[in-house]
Amino acid sequence: MYLDEYKRWLDADLLDVDLQTELLSIKDDEDAIKERFAVALKFGTAGLRGTLGAGTNRMNIWVVRQATQGVADWVKTQGGTQTVAISYDSRLKGWNFARDAAGVLAANGIHVRIYDELMPVPALSFATRYYNCNAGIMITASHNPAKYNGFKAYGPDGCQMTDDAAAVVYDSIQKTDVLNGAKYISFAEGVENGLIKFVGDDCKDALYEAIEARQVRPGLCKTAGLKLVYSPLNGTGLVPVTHVLKDMGITDITIVPEQEYPNGYFTTCPYPNPEIFEALEKGLQLAEQTGADLMLATDPDADRVGIAMKCPDGTYELVSGNEMGVLLLDYICQGRIERGTMPEKPVAVMSIVSTPLADKVAEHYGVELRHVLTGFKWIGDQIAHLEADGEVDRFIFGFEESYGYLAGPYVRDKDAIIGSMLICEMAAYYRSIGSSIKQRLEEIYAQYGRYLNKVDSFEFPGLSGMDKMAGIMDGLRNNAPTEFAGRKVVKVTDYDKPEETGLPKSNVLIYTLEDGASVVVRPSGTEPKIKTYFTTLGKDLAEAQKEKDELADACKPILS
Repeated sequence: MYLDEYKRWLDADLLDVDLQTELLSIKDDEDAIKERFAVALKFGTAGLRGTLGAGTNRMNIWVVRQATQGVADWVKTQGGTQTVAISYDSRLKGWNFARDAAGVLAANGIHVRIYDELMPVPALSFATRYYNCNAGIMITASHNPAKYNGFKAYGPDGCQMTDDAAAVVYDSIQKTDVLNGAKYISFAEGVENGLIKFVGDDCKDALYEAIEARQVRPGLCKTAGLKLVYSPLNGTGLVPVTHVLKDMGITDITIVPEQEYPNGYFTTCPYPNPEIFEALEKGLQLAEQTGADLMLATDPDADRVGIAMKCPDGTYELVSGNEMGVLLLDYICQGRIERGTMPEKPVAVMSIVSTPLADKVAEHYGVELRHVLTGFKWIGDQIAHLEADGEVDRFIFGFEESYGYLAGPYVRDKDAIIGSMLICEMAAYYRSIGSSIKQRLEEIYAQYGRYLNKVDSFEFPGLSGMDKMAGIMDGLRNNAPTEFAGRKVVKVTDYDKPEETGLPKSNVLIYTLEDGASVVVRPSGTEPKIKTYFTTLGKDLAEAQKEKDELADACKPILS
């Protein structure tokens, strides 16, 4: 079966020399053929993501056209404006995929609003809402290595597509032949027909205005003298992030030169993820040379932001996503109360795998902190509920531990532009009162306790990887551990049972231990890996770290 499909691709005019060359190079390698053609990339609520290359199990223009036909079929059942917004980041083939997606939509009589330059996830979410679109498409593989690309699909609210909509799209994809099933006209023909138009400056300006309106202390940065090193990690952040920072008065910005401009090969940060030290290494070196107050980096699609803060001894320390979520929640609450801009009955939202330290901070300020499933669409869903009740102004902040933040309802996905703005404003504020982010973080720990939150990952590559992951999760459900590292499990929360959790069904297990620590196990929705999240609480960092290490060691034989 897969050999027949391989031959069909080999004989087809694929319009791409890279694909033809790859197919010819594997003609005598059945394992390589099987790996590319035995299965197809599966479309889900996160869309598609995979390695670039030839075959149904790879990202290429044919798989993109097929997926876009599925989106088009769904849009045609929805009424409304019959419009789809499209953006793309700096990934290899990004513009090709975006252009071909536009051609498929136009061939189906659907209007397209596409950015005339690479722009990030929040810009796509914003344009989807701004133009009252039925859907949005973002060509990105987020923080994956250079060999990946992907296709994220969004609903009319600017949130990633719902389970129900994704299921309809997937069903349509299954009925669409990958090589000849999608309708298609050229990009030029779509433009001539008036079906394809670029996103206007009015939309771009409105995004910047919406973000800048969420400043907590407007005008503060003009006099604070903040010194910043910034890296867009060769992605989409450079233009929007520097635009907003300069508007708010931050002008001393040194860009990491090797990572300034779009480069889908990510030559100096092969894993362009602001969570990891290697991606920030160039920026840290520059921060030390310039004596910057802050080093900041956004991932390629600029929906996540990571930082390194300057410590009193002049060294730099990476701040985790949980720590930054707590710092921003604390800063927003404190600042809005001080300035009288805090809404009545304020609401913040975080994912179930994020730190319980945020609960303590929210309680201190009288903020309702809602817990949702992992995936920023669930935070967007909470904003939508508030909006439906005419109470959208109650939403002040949302975050998840994987470096995603949002303050305001103007988009429904995480936004590294506003994250960068608020982090810099917060750093400038603490600088202006003779403090620092580091000092405030230590004050928070002294007030609420020394929480430690760490994430480990176990990878399961290859065709059998997903089966292994499913087997491990089944084992953990059917034979739940009674202890981890000698600490008794006092409660198991299975998010596969919505009747028990009150949340939609999700493949997540949380083990609460007798000393208050917790172990969370969940498979990634976008990569072949199982993630484990550890929360420990100690009298100091060393004690909390020791328990985390013991719990992680206990998990290794279960998850390997």
